[in-house]
Parts: sequence; structure tokens; C-alpha cells
Amino acid sequence: MRFIIGGGGRVGLRTARVLSSEGHEVTIVERDPDVADRAKNEGYEVVEGDGSRETVLEDAGIAEADAFGALTSDLNTNFAACMIANHHGCRTVMRIDEDYREEIYREYADEVNEVIYPERLGAISAKNALLGGNVRAIADIAQHLQVVELTVQPDSPMRGYTLSEIELPADATFLAFGKKDRPMEIPSPGQSLEAGDRLAVLADFSVLDDVRQLIVGDGNRAAAGGV
Repeated sequence: MRFIIGGGGRVGLRTARVLSSEGHEVTIVERDPDVADRAKNEGYEVVEGDGSRETVLEDAGIAEADAFGALTSDLNTNFAACMIANHHGCRTVMRIDEDYREEIYREYADEVNEVIYPERLGAISAKNALLGGNVRAIADIAQHLQVVELTVQPDSPMRGYTLSEIELPADATFLAFGKKDRPMEIPSPGQSLEAGDRLAVLADFSVLDDVRQLIVGDGNRAAAGGV
């Protein structure tokens, strides 16, 4: 696939590296000459200029791109660039740096396919390290909602029960289920829990610890959701 990354700074360059390592074609748009040179030295095709200008994005090949990532540290630039990319039929991903702005842009920026907050993603990685191997945060959906992956332990009170027999707290729901060493799939009510099985659950932060105790058991006492 062909991707255009707006911004060759910390977030943009790391994203380009991941995409390139997976065999995708990446072009970086960057207006700072020094930052552009650094990206060029790593072997990337770089178009120098302001990514919020349509002529610059056209020079980068926006008409042929599959997706555009507006990953600069300038919110206005990112928003304007996404509007241009959307006009050219690209999937658009917009970076924000202040968490409180996300709801505003999700509500009004219908042309943007995805809003990302890199600092939040970094916090999720740190949280996973603290939680340990049996509870893994996947994503913060909103200020009070999180998706977690839970691994059933031998002392789980629900071991041997089917999903239909498990009564989660009111503010939690099953999203996916995977038997040990097998891919996760849409959960079926008749599937039973055994040690090593995994469940993806969407839950309010206030009930995450209750969900953990129910599915994982008391062996892992690290609390999810910052509790």
C-alpha cells in the first residue's frame, strides 16, 4: 500500500519506519529542512513543504495514496491536510496532542476517519507493563471506557462456565473470545472458559477491577484502568 505521512518528526518518522518495515511505500511531507534531511538520510522519499497546502500534497502523490497520516505537532496543519486528503479520496488519520480536544474533533471533523493521541497510546503501553501478563489494556475508547484483554487463570471463579453463564457488571460487555493459542473471534454464548483462554471486554473504569477478579481470578492483583 502507499502511504503519505505529514510530518517527519518523532511520531511521523516512527510510523514511517513501521510501515516501511512491513513493505509499504511511504512518502513524508515535511516543511522543516533539517527534519526533512534526516528523513531523507534514512532513505525515505520526502516532499518539502507545508502539508496543509494542496499543491504540496499533490506533489507527494496524494491522488494515488491509500491513506494519509497528518502527524505533525500542529493541530491546524493536521486538520487542513486531512480535509485536502479526504477530497482526494484518502483514508485520513489526524494526530492531536491535547486529550480534551478529541471529543471536539470527533464531533465536528466528519471528514477525518481516525483521531489519534500518541501520548495516550504510550500510556497504554506503560499500563500494560504494570498490569502484567494476565491483563492487557488494548485501547482507551473514551475518558471512562477501556478495552482490555483478560487471560483466564486456573483460579478463575468462572473457569468451566460458558459465556452465557457469566454475569458481567452492568457497565461491561464481551467483545471477543479466543481459546488458548488460537485467534480471537466473535464470542458465542456456548463457549466455555478454560485456563489460557482470552476475552476482550469493554468496560467502564469503575468496574474493571471487578471484571478482572471475575475472569482472571485473585492471583493477579494488579488493578486495571488506573484503579
